[in-house]
Amino acid sequence: MPRLLVVHHTPSPAMQSLLDAVREGAGLVEGVELVTRPALSAGAADLLAADGVLLGTPANIGYMSGALKHFFDTVYYPCLHATVGLPYGLYVHGNDDTAGALAAIEPITSALRWKRVTAPLSLTGAPGVADREACRELAATVAVNL
Repeated sequence: MPRLLVVHHTPSPAMQSLLDAVREGAGLVEGVELVTRPALSAGAADLLAADGVLLGTPANIGYMSGALKHFFDTVYYPCLHATVGLPYGLYVHGNDDTAGALAAIEPITSALRWKRVTAPLSLTGAPGVADREACRELAATVAVNL
């Protein structure tokens, strides 16, 4: 059974709402095992056991969360060659801007040679119904592409 790993940093109610929607969306795809790990506790073993990954982070002061950066620092060398072509997706939430976080993540996933299966989801402000639906669709799209 294909395994989708969701690596997230969820420090706020807004991020929790989006993570809940991601779980719902991944659950719509039959035959996919969903594994959810906070970015500070996810590691190389989690990533190596996954068939795809969905990353979720707040945009903090124009950058990805320190927790997601820690995840990348932890898995980069152990997974550099073993995860080439790994399907991935990304959602970023900020109060008013996500551009810096998106720009910081792209070179890392490119260096890892992961395969982005859908455009990154950039969300600002309080998440509404459309934002949660977009997260459900994102997760389902990544899950289908495992």
